[in-house]
Amino acid sequence: MSTSYQVTDGIAVITMNNPPVNGLGYETRRGIADGFAKAQADAAVSAIVLTGGGKAFSGGADIREFDSPKSMAEPNLLTLIKLAEASTKPIVAAIHTVCMGGGLELSLGCQYRVVSPGAAIALPEVKIGLIPGAGGTQRLPRVLGVETAMNMIVTGEPVKSELLASLPGQKLFDEVITGELIPGAIAFAKSVADKRPLPTVRDLKVNHPNPDAYVQFVRNMVKGMSKNFPAPLGCVDAVAASLKARNLDDGLAEELRIFKGLMLTPEAKALRHAFFGERAASKIPDVPEGTPLRNIAKVGVIGAGTMGGGITMNFLNAGLPVTMLEMKPDALERGVATIRKNYEAQVKKGKLKQDKYEQRMALLSTTLAYDDLKDADLIIEAVFEELGVKEAVFKQLDAVAKPGAILASNTSTLDVDKIANFTQRPQDVVGMHFFSPANVMRLLEVVRGKATAKDVLATVMVIAKKIKKTAVVSGVCDGFIGNRMIEQYSRQAGFLLDEGCTPAQVDKAVEKFGFAMGPFRMGDLAGNDIGWAIRKRRAVEIANLKYSKTADLLCEMGRYGQKTGAGWYDYLPGKRDAIPSKLVEQMVVDHRKELGITARKIGDEEIVQRLVFSLVNEAAHILEEGIANKASDIDMVYLTGYGFPLFRGGPLCYADTFGLYNVVTAMNRFAANPLDDGAFWQPAPMLARLVAEGKSFT
Repeated sequence: MSTSYQVTDGIAVITMNNPPVNGLGYETRRGIADGFAKAQADAAVSAIVLTGGGKAFSGGADIREFDSPKSMAEPNLLTLIKLAEASTKPIVAAIHTVCMGGGLELSLGCQYRVVSPGAAIALPEVKIGLIPGAGGTQRLPRVLGVETAMNMIVTGEPVKSELLASLPGQKLFDEVITGELIPGAIAFAKSVADKRPLPTVRDLKVNHPNPDAYVQFVRNMVKGMSKNFPAPLGCVDAVAASLKARNLDDGLAEELRIFKGLMLTPEAKALRHAFFGERAASKIPDVPEGTPLRNIAKVGVIGAGTMGGGITMNFLNAGLPVTMLEMKPDALERGVATIRKNYEAQVKKGKLKQDKYEQRMALLSTTLAYDDLKDADLIIEAVFEELGVKEAVFKQLDAVAKPGAILASNTSTLDVDKIANFTQRPQDVVGMHFFSPANVMRLLEVVRGKATAKDVLATVMVIAKKIKKTAVVSGVCDGFIGNRMIEQYSRQAGFLLDEGCTPAQVDKAVEKFGFAMGPFRMGDLAGNDIGWAIRKRRAVEIANLKYSKTADLLCEMGRYGQKTGAGWYDYLPGKRDAIPSKLVEQMVVDHRKELGITARKIGDEEIVQRLVFSLVNEAAHILEEGIANKASDIDMVYLTGYGFPLFRGGPLCYADTFGLYNVVTAMNRFAANPLDDGAFWQPAPMLARLVAEGKSFT
């Protein structure tokens, strides 16, 4: 049952039971409405308590029904709120743990609200490109005041119940119950059962001493901070309507108008796609949710460099002890010093308390001997990206690691199946590709080898969540999902240099599109020598691979990027500002002359389309080959690991919005360019099939 109903001392208690967060799905809404009706009809019932079972009052809409007919089937949330508001018997919302979105809006329709300390209260709809659509923008200002409500609605961030309860003049909570919630709520309901008239949020006034100036100030501030996202300004307009409307109903009408308009925007669709994509990424088709997990109590990390140190910090942050191994004492000392420096910077900025810093460092131990990893449940290598080096590491791990330990490689391109075969336990081997800086970047590519056990996959996905990563499963191929696609993106960037662009022109065009940084700034940040090493390996493996030689020439000049103070751009000591380099621009011009190419003017539209559509076509191949499970997984890789603009939803979501027919038309145009790689621009079979059938990726 999605709800339960019982009567205690003349108080009807309706409990939502729709785990994990008591989403207001159809069955739950129906159960609440039936409970209201049953209590109204029972003369022995004097008041009603509405609460949530388990770990939430209600997290709002049931995401499993989002955009389905059930989401608006009667009784919908608006109807439920009307039923609560019109009740002839007082309804007390007994709030605990989580009260967000539609759950908070439903509670605002009740006559009274009591709350446990520590409950997270929020209207987070702005995060999926919308505004609250069931009265939140009109009722919350009535109980918390315009300024507090405006801040909560525009940011969507949760606020603790005790903080809100402490605000002077607040009418959101009638009582904070520090003991057991339900007995306290029943006692409160008894105390108000006979009070008349029944109070409603509808009857409260919205006031502000200088409403026009305040709203204009907020609008200007939000406009400057929400470029490319229309929902925050929609929130401002909706809350402003609570001040200007003649009554609640007029304000609700304006809220609904704004809500419907935002529902149709590409930005809202992109944000919803990302919201659901992140949750869907943890679902692996052939690994059931109930798959038994391996216990991870101790972690080993091999390598104390930038990547190894960053990986280590993730586990220390999550409260897991880590043993970090290096071959030389000085390398180990440098690694620990870097971790300390990173934590101390957080303490200095007030982002980390001193005691937390000390607790985390106390979880770190170091060693120069593989034998000290014998008790680790998960061991991650972060050593040099060369197969021979990986072979030596995994053979030693195979000799010392306990049975059942998960052995993970942080490789970014190498064959995980080959690495697994260096051991006698390939079922325990998996790829865990962190992105640099590993203690900051959200993405974790989990690379599934042919022999990787299902419980290993399930365990790694759960651990990823514990260390606050967005984990996406990839099959084995050169570069996996992200780097395999970025290779085509980088090839197109190189061709654009050959044909007439400068690095700054390409970067500016794609950054204007919304990327966090363009391909050349990204290369300088990551290290241009990394791509150089990959191209050298590819030259042996793949004959006649076509790419611009400008990147090789750059590396031959020793310009590896920020770490050498010079790459595609020049850098001043201690600074990361990318300064266009006359030396590099001349190198590009000279190389163009050697090739006999006359530079042409290339517009931003062509730059963006060649870069983005190269990602789309390669992604279609990846889906066709089963390397990725679903289109949204690929989008999550690019949103969380490669700086793809969130408001565009990822490469495949953007391609759907642009229109796949239009994408293929542009690709055919690029294929006709003799200076490009015409063979690459042949549409992947899946892409061609989707166009022919009038379908989309997402």
